Amino acid sequence: MTRLNIALLAGGDSSEREIALQSAAQIEAALDHEKYDITLIDLHGRDWHYTAPDGRQWQVDKNDFSLTVDGERKAFGYALIIIHGTPGEDGRLQGYLDMMGIPYSSCSQFSSTITFDKITTKRTLAGRVTMAREIFLRRGEAVDAAKIVAELGLPLFVKPNASGSSFGVTKVRTQEELPEAIEAALSESDDILIEECIAGQEIGCGVMIAGGREYVFPETEIVPKNDFFDYEAKYTAGCSEEITPANISAEVRAELNRLTLEAYRTCRCRGVVRVDFIVTPDGKPYFIELNSIPGMSPGSIVPKQARAMGMSLGELYDIIIADTLR
Repeated sequence: MTRLNIALLAGGDSSEREIALQSAAQIEAALDHEKYDITLIDLHGRDWHYTAPDGRQWQVDKNDFSLTVDGERKAFGYALIIIHGTPGEDGRLQGYLDMMGIPYSSCSQFSSTITFDKITTKRTLAGRVTMAREIFLRRGEAVDAAKIVAELGLPLFVKPNASGSSFGVTKVRTQEELPEAIEAALSESDDILIEECIAGQEIGCGVMIAGGREYVFPETEIVPKNDFFDYEAKYTAGCSEEITPANISAEVRAELNRLTLEAYRTCRCRGVVRVDFIVTPDGKPYFIELNSIPGMSPGSIVPKQARAMGMSLGELYDIIIADTLR
């Protein structure tokens, strides 16, 4: 049997680089190496390299997306993108692969651009899901802290418009904390969102449509031991409790399933994504964000959800690869 030559694209240029490398290592171990010839390519700026077992590094030829090692050229027939943040989650890499004619595992360039930009995602989904009120600020714009607090109340969240893993996100409790929180968010993105705080259960919803079938994963309730689900709570063992399936009523579960599929379809997603919500005490879901390349590291939510529905990580990517190769 001829194996499919897969370039497993990892790393990237954002603050999430190390998490992406962990996700890629877990996926490489889970894939069936009898079906796939897998080459892990680390992308960091213009440096796209493969590291051989002996430690030597070889650069990808970007003219035709191939790799030559010791005089032997390998042409890739598929790209498995496991890069959180730029250039894997914001559509840049997908645009290159589209021009090269290489099929890939994630959302399209168009969909990735929409879902990576938080304000664009919210405007795309407006009228279809309930969302927190926000104020959108660009770098260099004047900030009237008193006016912001008067409009949105306290506490509130300040977050980068284009970033992940809670880098640059701050929960603000007083007006005096707002300027520092804005600077922290601007360190990750040129524009930011200031959102009202919605109190309730945080729920992560994995979803995929492939081969004409809807896969709605068991929801996960996230109970951080920190003040919110920040970077430490996401990736440090013991800093959060993740309950799968979530402790929610059948009615709330049905509504979350509906909204998750609505977000997936409206944003024209492909492959597996994770949609996050806050469910208020009266059972009303508020959309938080959509992750088009969710974490696949040992501590990530979607792999746990897949296992809860009886699907291994390898089986999940078998489905994704078969669907996106078409």
